[in-house]
Amino acid sequence: MKPRLSIFLAMVAMLAGCSEQQTQVEPAQDSAIESGEPAVTSAEVESPASNPFFAESPLYLNYPQFDLIANAHYLPAFERGMAEELAEIEAIANQEAEASFDNTILAMELSGQLLSRASRVFFAMRSAHSNDDILAIEQQLAPELAAHSDAILLNRELFARVESLYGQRAELDLDEESLRLLEQYHKDFVRAGAALSPEEQERMREINGEIAMLQTQYSQNVLGEVNDMAIVVDSREELTGLNATLIDAAEKEAIDRGLDGKFVIPLLNTSGQPALANLQNRALRERIHRTSLSRGSRGGDFDNRQVLSDVLRLRGERANLLGYDNHAQYILEDQTAQTVAAVNERLGALAPPAVANAEREAADLQQMVYADEQDFELASWDWDYYTEKLRAARYDFDANQLRPYFELDNVLQRGVFYAAEQLYGLRFSERRDLPVYQEDVRAFEVFDASGTTLGIFIADFYARPSKRGGAWMNAYISQSDLLNTQPIVANHLNITKPPEGEATLLTFDEVTTMFHEFGHALHGMFSSVEYPYFSGTSVPRDFVEYPSQVNEMWATWPEVLANYAIHYETGAAMPTELLDKVLSTQKFNQGFATTEYLAASILDQALHQLAAGQIPSGGDIMNFETQALEAAGIALDTVPPRYRATYFSHIMGGYSAGYYSYIWSEVLDADTVEWFKENGGLLRANGDHFRRTLLSQGGSRDAMALFRDFRGRDADIQPLLERRGLN
Repeated sequence: MKPRLSIFLAMVAMLAGCSEQQTQVEPAQDSAIESGEPAVTSAEVESPASNPFFAESPLYLNYPQFDLIANAHYLPAFERGMAEELAEIEAIANQEAEASFDNTILAMELSGQLLSRASRVFFAMRSAHSNDDILAIEQQLAPELAAHSDAILLNRELFARVESLYGQRAELDLDEESLRLLEQYHKDFVRAGAALSPEEQERMREINGEIAMLQTQYSQNVLGEVNDMAIVVDSREELTGLNATLIDAAEKEAIDRGLDGKFVIPLLNTSGQPALANLQNRALRERIHRTSLSRGSRGGDFDNRQVLSDVLRLRGERANLLGYDNHAQYILEDQTAQTVAAVNERLGALAPPAVANAEREAADLQQMVYADEQDFELASWDWDYYTEKLRAARYDFDANQLRPYFELDNVLQRGVFYAAEQLYGLRFSERRDLPVYQEDVRAFEVFDASGTTLGIFIADFYARPSKRGGAWMNAYISQSDLLNTQPIVANHLNITKPPEGEATLLTFDEVTTMFHEFGHALHGMFSSVEYPYFSGTSVPRDFVEYPSQVNEMWATWPEVLANYAIHYETGAAMPTELLDKVLSTQKFNQGFATTEYLAASILDQALHQLAAGQIPSGGDIMNFETQALEAAGIALDTVPPRYRATYFSHIMGGYSAGYYSYIWSEVLDADTVEWFKENGGLLRANGDHFRRTLLSQGGSRDAMALFRDFRGRDADIQPLLERRGLN
């Protein structure tokens, strides 16, 4: 992870890491974030009394003042924050005193408080509740923030002090966490180019500025394309098969867009779209799917082909400047995987059995097509639809039978929160007095087993045009003993909001995603470290998904599932036979799921393992994608990659050359699930052990050492192979 002095860039990367009668909450106060209109003038925001970022929030645990923050506050806060931090850095770099841990490393860790406050809120809003003003500010800030980071990490006097301390680190008598902090700062400076010549550093600055602007353009294009290409349907009859609540939501979406009498199905960021599982109209399924796959590569204002090509070229050049063959080699050196060869070996070993499974599944689905008295050849837009038919035939139920038992608030409070209560002794209390940035957002105070406050959890579950696709966690405040701060973390999903007064009923995938993202939240809330650098999820990218994947296990743990799977109207528990069917389908469709994921991971590596001179032009990007998947033996017409190159948001942020992280982390996850089963499952003693040895440690120790502390040995891949049917 990035040091605290460049936390704003970490925010950009991280925010890249997913119906019912909801409990009524009091309406949030209208805020400038919600309306997009500045509440104060540009002159007034220079006043500490009027700009909420200029001082720590006076709210509980320094909770952000969402009700006071206006778009007009951001630029003054960033400008003052950058100026303050540069002044702090200059004072550190140019002081006459000999370099010491306290006057150099610790001083850097304490710097940039204002910039940190503004960055965390701004980039959270950029992803969760954006508007034209925020997008314009982001475009202006991107090169400025890149230049600001370079001004620190390429400061030759500052690096000389860090280098001096690093050289004498064995004699400094530092505790383990402080020594690791020094070593990480040194690594960050070197990897940023601090040891390059002045001429090379100047080119590095140019590259970083260009990349920052292009990454911003790419991300904004993805959001623009999703909104621009929403599917407009003329009649309710064409939507036959969809849940009535979803049809009503599509009608409301059309009305909101000024398309009365029509129906609008917004697109999610993945290649596949949820509606494909139920729509009986094959022509509409094809239109939705082809539209989804064409995003960013169809020409027009939001085309991302040349943008991606330029980013890849610049990343390759930057890697070469730093002495690496390509961007993937540069990235993987700092992950638990460490080498390109290790990642290629893992992905290459998993691809053949995954494809074989997918082909067997495709053959079964083709038989379902024939059983449906159709004679067409199975296409990618048919997969989800006939998968549900096969599920119904094989297990005597379909996914829609589950939804009445997955009411959002029950899943959250009787499922996600309940599992945390049983495993860790936590307690949750909704805080209706704290301001939120959008009326559907909720805040909960989290209490530890001792009754003391652990932190604040913010829940933002509904999709909206101002929100990017997917699901993620972010931290508004990270835990640190040095700063005496307690965590305030947020989870974001993209659940379709039903019409007013109707229940929010979730799909099983949405349930699993909610548990997954809360695993990230627990990782952030359980943090118990000295330095903000190591707080919470500040771990290698191919380790960060591990705790969240572990938390998914509780979604289907019998005691937890029985507690939350309650019919939203009758209050009746999910019938035992239906519950058994849910559990029996865990390996169902795993060939497809594994193949679409591996295809995206292999594409990510293929793009980033190219040397700078080998990068395809924008016009050749999609051809390169096809060739790369064919070369890896994972190009199936019926199973497109989960993300195509032009809407692969992960690789514009912290997952560039890192999308493999999910399967890499799942090895640890599957082995950890076995440990819980071997040791009695949902027990406080088990939760306390997992928390003490791993979740509380953040990045303060080597990630794999933490796993060994927890598990008592290195990870075994066999549980993963069994889970995914790859053995």
